[in-house]
Amino acid sequence: MTPFLKWPGGKRWFVQQFSELLPNHFDRYVEPFLGSGSVYFHLQPKRALLADSNPHLIAAYSGIKLDSDRLQTTLELHHENHSDEYYYQIRGWEPKDLVNQASRLIYLNRTCFNGIYRTNRQGLFNVPRGDRNEVVRETDDFRAVSNLLRGAEIRVSDFEAVIDETVRGDFVFADPPYTVRHNVNGFVRYNETLFSWDDQERLSRTLDRARRRHVKIVSTNADHPAVRALYRDKGFTLTSLNRFSGISATTDSRKKFTELLIRANT
Repeated sequence: MTPFLKWPGGKRWFVQQFSELLPNHFDRYVEPFLGSGSVYFHLQPKRALLADSNPHLIAAYSGIKLDSDRLQTTLELHHENHSDEYYYQIRGWEPKDLVNQASRLIYLNRTCFNGIYRTNRQGLFNVPRGDRNEVVRETDDFRAVSNLLRGAEIRVSDFEAVIDETVRGDFVFADPPYTVRHNVNGFVRYNETLFSWDDQERLSRTLDRARRRHVKIVSTNADHPAVRALYRDKGFTLTSLNRFSGISATTDSRKKFTELLIRANT
């Protein structure tokens, strides 16, 4: 099942290259940083708790779960009307119902510059239009997505509250916001705007509490000494993964970066 969104830090590369590192058996799947949900759509668990602090993202999943057929219809209307003027009209629109919120986010995600999600200080989406015009895709199967989501609880939440609910038999996949482009010099300073160092420390403590409850854990992060120190000697297995990064202003600056895989009870 293909994710319907392109999201910064998405884990399609991880699913394609390292899916064997995920646990085979668990009772419930829990993802506190949902994003595009690449791992969720790969595993397709019968029971799940899906959360994110971004209410617009969660509204998109909730809208698909509520009425996938109407979502498909509204997305096709966006496709038919797509233009410069229409893009900015929809960008400034704030629909009240979940289905229109879902189709709006998907439309903007597929037609904005580089699939970036960014808001201004007022919380309004402000990314300019990109050069892609494909709004409806052959890989879209929102009815299948909706059926899968029927087994999931979806909520807007901070990660700590979600992870602290987990019990033995649950599997947590935690993929906090981070970039590896500054994984040597300036890592903490650069990532502070994405996910603060206080949050990194809080996440490590939260995952350690879950590990002590015998929750299965797989977490990804930047392979930086400061991050490794948060998990070292606490019963986690730390593994470096090499992957190709396609997030760059120029193709010349794209190269392989190392990311850290943190596992427990797998």
